[in-house]
Amino acid sequence: MTKAEPIQTAPVTPTPQPPEWYKTAVFYELSVRTFNDGNGDFPGLTARLDYLKALGVDCLWLQPFYPSPLRDDGYDVADYTNIHPDLGTLDDFKIFLREAHARNLRVIGDLVTNHTSDQHAWFQEARKGKILPDGSINPYYDYYVW
Repeated sequence: MTKAEPIQTAPVTPTPQPPEWYKTAVFYELSVRTFNDGNGDFPGLTARLDYLKALGVDCLWLQPFYPSPLRDDGYDVADYTNIHPDLGTLDDFKIFLREAHARNLRVIGDLVTNHTSDQHAWFQEARKGKILPDGSINPYYDYYVW
């Protein structure tokens, strides 16, 4: 099996909106996982964008969709740079985003930076202690309150 080439997406320029567009916008918050009868993923969400637009939605607010052990509904992020495999691939997300923008839908992702999963690389490094075996200060130790 050969690795698939990444999907090239053409940039979409959203319709210009005033800087305070959010004051009158209709937001729709959703969990990709539970959207569409609990079997949600980015391809399924992409297929429902016309439905969401017809509801009068201006902006989709997505709950965390990053890789996670899911002990805290996805808020225990293990990798901020990827998509949870149950929800699709990074290319699926790029297609979703392109299609949302083509419908003039804004997308906001819930980015949880005040805590991570115990599986996140930062936490794994921080657990090694304040002082590393070579005597240097561990830069990740102070990322967490111990």
